[in-house]
Amino acid sequence: MTGEPLLTARGLVKRYGRVTALDNADFDLMPNEILAVIGDNGAGKSTLIKAISGAITPDEGTIKLMGQDVRFTSPLEARAAGIETVYQNLALSPALSIADNMFLGREIRKKGPLGQWFRMLDRNAMRTVARQKLSELGLMTIQNIDQAVETLSGGQRQGVAVARAAAFGSRVVILDEPTAALGVKESRRVLELMLDVKRRGLPIVLISHNMPHVFEVADRIHIHRLGKRIAVVRPKEISMSDAVAIMTGAMKPPEHSLAA
Repeated sequence: MTGEPLLTARGLVKRYGRVTALDNADFDLMPNEILAVIGDNGAGKSTLIKAISGAITPDEGTIKLMGQDVRFTSPLEARAAGIETVYQNLALSPALSIADNMFLGREIRKKGPLGQWFRMLDRNAMRTVARQKLSELGLMTIQNIDQAVETLSGGQRQGVAVARAAAFGSRVVILDEPTAALGVKESRRVLELMLDVKRRGLPIVLISHNMPHVFEVADRIHIHRLGKRIAVVRPKEISMSDAVAIMTGAMKPPEHSLAA
């Protein structure tokens, strides 16, 4: 990858009492790439992602977005800066429609007094935009934009969550274990969806334990161990078993792996 990173973190530290979850952790996301973040349980990768997405504030260190220092104190601030995160629980409201879920927390109000004073929603506008965004990502196997999310399959729900992130994430989309609860066919659709999002110019941070999926779609792999980044490797230049060995500490990272 050439050029400057879009999103960087340097020297991130996060302590919880005597436990150090992040220990001078670094991070680099290049424009228009899928960067996989892998690490054993307890390695600190979730804490790293929470720091980047505003869910926690690190005790030390700096984060830069497009070369500018940022300090998020909430996920809303990260969203406002263009960083959208899809967590494992998807943060969807099952009883609400697909359109309502797409605009959850950023509803479109009617113009004029009805919206300004009576807070009335412009449901037609939300339906139109939701249908457009789902169509852009090839998700219009969902026929009725007004159907409740609870009536959708697991893969369709994941699709709605990813489409929402892609629709509103102007700079970065973070996906936390997007295929963890899905079958083979639905996992395949989500992987294709990720590649579609990348083709639209949005870089993706993928947190996953599924090594075949990581090696299939990632441009680079950030390996996290004991609270810090210990290597960045390219899936075309390393075997899956070696990546796992580096992740678990059974093998030393290759030389120059942080410059990958």
